[in-house]
Amino acid sequence: MTDFSGAAGTPRRDTDPVTAEIDVLQTFQLERSSFRGRMVRIGPALDEILTRHAYPEPVQRLLAETIVLATTLAAALKYEGIFTLQTKGDGPVSYTVADVTSVGDLRGYASFSADRLAEQQSHKGFQPDMGSLLGSGYLAFTVDQGEHTERYQGIVELRGETLADAIRHYFRQSEQLATGVKAAVGKDKDGKWVGGAIMLQTLPPEDAATAPEHRASNSEDDWRRSMLLLETLTDAELLDADLPVNQVIFRLFHEEDPHVFTRQALRFGCRCSADRVATVLRSIDRSELDDLRKDGKVEVTCEFCNTVYRFDDADLDKVYAAF
Repeated sequence: MTDFSGAAGTPRRDTDPVTAEIDVLQTFQLERSSFRGRMVRIGPALDEILTRHAYPEPVQRLLAETIVLATTLAAALKYEGIFTLQTKGDGPVSYTVADVTSVGDLRGYASFSADRLAEQQSHKGFQPDMGSLLGSGYLAFTVDQGEHTERYQGIVELRGETLADAIRHYFRQSEQLATGVKAAVGKDKDGKWVGGAIMLQTLPPEDAATAPEHRASNSEDDWRRSMLLLETLTDAELLDADLPVNQVIFRLFHEEDPHVFTRQALRFGCRCSADRVATVLRSIDRSELDDLRKDGKVEVTCEFCNTVYRFDDADLDKVYAAF
């Protein structure tokens, strides 16, 4: 079991207070019950990730949900490194993957069969839900804090109509934490992708046991009331960059005495580079690179950001000379 107790202050690269209402993560706590929450709203960063690839809209939407929920889950963890959320199935979309660094860099990509997706869409009554796109499979997340630490991975069967359903199933089954999640993705008035999510959790048993009684009741009545309030949140409120994030939180939970913590900025950020690609190439025998050649140059494309790295023979001489 990993630590989903959350952190009041998440590490940030920024030195100035974050005041933006989009591309932002806001953590909070309901003082009345000590339930912990986080709200995510992503716009320009999400749109840049999605539009770097020629994904059909159903694939874009599924990947957007993966990225938004990965960011929300990452905020529930105490970690320094990379959090990765991946779905894998036997449907037209074979997998989606998103990762989030502890300083707020986001990236993601999807793999799909255009032919199978087109066939699926041709069926009467097609709905682009998780089951139709991913089929049977699993959801997995990994916490990687570097080469000298142990990686943690959690895996759960894909269940429900949405990724949020699968995440709730994971916490019920594996972490034994009551978890409420609401997520939405869509396009704004300018046709740009935007996504938002809010997640609420009870305290882990070990924290609840040591918290003051009036703040750690975590009773069924408290939880039921909080979930009823969460259900009143609309997709439009989650996605509207003109509606302040804290206003959404206080509008929902004002009777629960919400307390907000340090806000974190989010941004698109891919970790690929020519040096990293060269390191990968050195792990391959040079005589086996012909399959990667195009117009006489070896081409390697980053799956996340779609950047193409090209190496001519002179470049390869330098790559392998450094080996």
